[in-house]
Amino acid sequence: MKKPEGKHALIVGRIREGTVIDHITAGEALNVLKILGITGTTDECLSIATNVSSGKVGKKDIVKVEGRELRKEEVDRIALIAPRATINIIRDYEVVEKKGVEIPRSLVGVVRCPNPGCISNTSEPIESRFEVVERGLHCLYCDWLITKDITGHII
Repeated sequence: MKKPEGKHALIVGRIREGTVIDHITAGEALNVLKILGITGTTDECLSIATNVSSGKVGKKDIVKVEGRELRKEEVDRIALIAPRATINIIRDYEVVEKKGVEIPRSLVGVVRCPNPGCISNTSEPIESRFEVVERGLHCLYCDWLITKDITGHII
């Protein structure tokens, strides 16, 4: 597929330092921002493109965050909603590292259990613990299985 040229081109500036999250599942860019704790009141310089044409998957979202490299915990959360995403670390306008995300086998303190009776939702000083299974996320404390709206349960 040929890239658009001239007045039909989508121009988004390069960033000097930071992270480009590419191949985000279409429609999930705003959830990625939520995971990163980026709101309209934070200082990050952002570029967000949603439902961009992609030769590989049809449509995708892209998020560029200037001046910030993601922590592993943030990448693990992004992997839950965008398993095909790629993380590009940019330094001095060049991609110095490019890697795909991997859904971890277990998640500690990443997802809130929807079961109000789960011990992880009490005043006990413990973090939630889930294992990733084929059908969704399995709580290791109460056996609750999250199969829908995983984004809504990410802490």
